[in-house]
Amino acid sequence: MEGLFDEVADIVRGMAPPELGEVRVRARHYGIKVWFGTAEPGREHYEAQVIGAREVLGAKQCALEVGFHSEYPKTAENDAVLATIVASERQWRRVVGKEAIAGPFLGRADVWRRVSETWPDPDLDAPELPLEIALRLVDYVSALEPVRRVRASTRTQVSQRAARKK
Repeated sequence: MEGLFDEVADIVRGMAPPELGEVRVRARHYGIKVWFGTAEPGREHYEAQVIGAREVLGAKQCALEVGFHSEYPKTAENDAVLATIVASERQWRRVVGKEAIAGPFLGRADVWRRVSETWPDPDLDAPELPLEIALRLVDYVSALEPVRRVRASTRTQVSQRAARKK
């Protein structure tokens, strides 16, 4: 598994849709975060990570989770992000497919939210795995980032209007 997510990072950088802007990645030994904009990852980002088997039905050793995360400290903020994404589900489901689950975060179901899929017991040393993970991450980025940006743009416009009224 040495360098698995470094390989994923290189592939994602080369495959992310250029119209979304500069893709930023942070690869670690057991995962990768992908985001746009700020130098540091925001509370809304894409991720692929190795997780414990107890989080995934049918997994015996471990699992991979691939998809989108909303990790604000308040449940209501995460629910709002998820509601916006779910409202456009017909649009992104065509790209992401039926595998994606929109709902509570694995391991932090009380606060965080996700749109992601899990792969039980992957062969972490398989030579094709970095490409498979990168392709799925790019699917999520391509399908969800435009939806996510509409919400962020609307939130900014509402804040600007409120500031002008003061």
